Amino acid sequence: MVSLAEDVAIVAFEQTSSHAHFNDSEPAMIMPCVNSVIEQVGMDRHDIDFTIAGSCDYLSGMPFAFVMNIDAVGAWPPVYESHVEMDGAWALFEGFVRLQSGDIDTVLVSGSGKCSPGSYREGFSLQTDPYVHAPIGLDPRTQAGFQAQALIAAGKATERDFAEVVARSHANAKDNPYAQLSGDLSVDELLAEPYVQQPLRRLDCPPTSDGAAAMIIARADKARELCDNPVWIRAIDHRIDSHHPTLRDLTDSPSVRIAADRVGLHDGPVDIAELTVTYSPEEIILRDALGLNGETSVNPSGGPLTGSPFMAVGLTRVIELARGIRNGDGGRGVAHASSGPALQQNLLCVLEGDG
Repeated sequence: MVSLAEDVAIVAFEQTSSHAHFNDSEPAMIMPCVNSVIEQVGMDRHDIDFTIAGSCDYLSGMPFAFVMNIDAVGAWPPVYESHVEMDGAWALFEGFVRLQSGDIDTVLVSGSGKCSPGSYREGFSLQTDPYVHAPIGLDPRTQAGFQAQALIAAGKATERDFAEVVARSHANAKDNPYAQLSGDLSVDELLAEPYVQQPLRRLDCPPTSDGAAAMIIARADKARELCDNPVWIRAIDHRIDSHHPTLRDLTDSPSVRIAADRVGLHDGPVDIAELTVTYSPEEIILRDALGLNGETSVNPSGGPLTGSPFMAVGLTRVIELARGIRNGDGGRGVAHASSGPALQQNLLCVLEGDG
């Protein structure tokens, strides 16, 4: 975890809807988000001190694909820019760290991905171990199936538990204008559906979504100057487990437990948890690893099961949490992002309101 030399707050945020297919370029998808956050704080885009983006070249099928996305933030005069080949939540982490140096005041963070033109299962399998996993096409959904089966075999969950996660997520998403899927689904109705990756059914898995998100974060004095109700980043940390699924217990997440300890998650109440539950069994693992009780509202937005813009889904969790806190739904919460199959790498971000 980064030691706080400088208090940092989120002062503006925006996201697109989760599109089944966005019929334009990725920069065109990002630009409205960037324009919106800059307008919210009344800044000129050239006054932003640092720009950091998260995206994935594998989705575009070409190297340095992220360079074209700089058009969305305005590349002239030349911008002070960085990029992570990760979800935008990790771009947020880098931006947070950069602000700790104390020589800049504002950072523009974005995350974006268009996976509808191709197969995300084939693309992301190429990111796995090139000698052992990639040649056999060990993709994220297959490993999610392994994880779900491990939970059942260990007696930690049932298929009904998975269906209950799906039903609640879709019901929560009815009030979320950014969601791709929503509605009232009964558990029995979900259990009657055929398997797509036993023991997972179609709605246990995320929809294929195109989307983008952006935010501006700022050091304390600047944050209060730019915004009447900043949302404070009290702690942020990320940890990683083994990339080899047979070298870890798929029914648990040590990296989440360590990160929760490092951010002091249990030092106060957790009113809201926005978790990257890409596959329904992951919520059961995350709830346990985070030590969440029944008083915590989990994924009131519906979460990734109702809209999963790859490379922006983690940053969107932070945004949904910030929106909930700003709207008065809670004073303190945790946002979670994951990267890699079966919750391999995990990031936690603790937010608090300005009260």
